[in-house]
Amino acid sequence: MSVNASIRQLESSVLVDDVRNALLETGLSADALVIEITETALMRDTKLTVACLRRLKELGVRLAIDDFGTGYSSLAYLRQFPVDELKIDRGFVVAMLESSEALALTQALVKLGHTLGLKTVAEGIEQAEQLDGLRLNQCEGGQGFLFSRPSAPEAVEAFLKDWTTAPIPQRAAGL
Repeated sequence: MSVNASIRQLESSVLVDDVRNALLETGLSADALVIEITETALMRDTKLTVACLRRLKELGVRLAIDDFGTGYSSLAYLRQFPVDELKIDRGFVVAMLESSEALALTQALVKLGHTLGLKTVAEGIEQAEQLDGLRLNQCEGGQGFLFSRPSAPEAVEAFLKDWTTAPIPQRAAGL
C-alpha cells in the first residue's frame, strides 16, 4: 500500500506517531507500507526531512521519492535520503515514445535508481509500448491506466482478487 505524504505532514511532529498508530490499528505489516514524498517536499528543509524519514524507516516502512525528475533536487542530496524507491514521473514515460532524448532520460533515471540500490517504478504507463520499453530497461514496477483506471472501492476488491490470474498488461502488478 502506498500513501502520499505532504510537505506539511513531513514538517509535522506527529507524522511518525500517526503512521505508527495506523500500523497498530490496521495490523498492516510495516514493510507493506510505502510512504511517497515528492522531490520538492524532500528539498524544502533537508535536515528536518532526513530526520523524519529516518524515524519512519525505524518503523520499518518503505519510502519512495514520487514524481522524480520534476523537482529541483540536487543529485548530491539524493544520497542523503533513506529512500527505497524512485518513482519516475509520468512526463518522462509519456514522452519516451515521442523522442530519443526522452527515452534516453527515462533510461538514465532507471539506471540512476539501480546504481543507488533503489527500486524503480514508472508512473503514467498508458501504452503497451511504454511497458515494453520499461521492461527492456529493467524498471521493476509501474502504474498507470494501462493497468487500471480509478475505480470505486467495491470494484477494487474484485480487481485485487483477480489480479494474479489476469494477463499482463491487465495485471496491476510490477513490471
